[in-house]
Amino acid sequence: MEQRRGNRTKAVLPVRIKGKDSSGKSFEAMAHTLDVNTGGVRLGSIRQELTVQDEITVFYRQRKMQFRVVWIKQMRGSSEFQVGLKALAQDKEGWGLGSNEAERASTPQLSPSHAAGLA
Repeated sequence: MEQRRGNRTKAVLPVRIKGKDSSGKSFEAMAHTLDVNTGGVRLGSIRQELTVQDEITVFYRQRKMQFRVVWIKQMRGSSEFQVGLKALAQDKEGWGLGSNEAERASTPQLSPSHAAGLA
């Protein structure tokens, strides 16, 4: 398994995702980031069952970014998943998180139960 290149920035950001689930059915849904870096992202509140190597599109503000699913974890006692995504194109400012913006995005953090209630 490939190791991440770079530090993660904790950031709970609302995103819209679009792709095909494990059965090949197209979907579009809301989710949120848990942490981000220039090469990937970890998403929470995913309700679709995805497959490793699936490609999905993530929309954040006016940005549209392509990712590949590299890992999937079903949350215990829930039908929700967390997924790890690798960027298909390196975009240093894809999340638009300069140092000040990263600080604002990461504080205050939503608890997983609170964040799940928002989705």
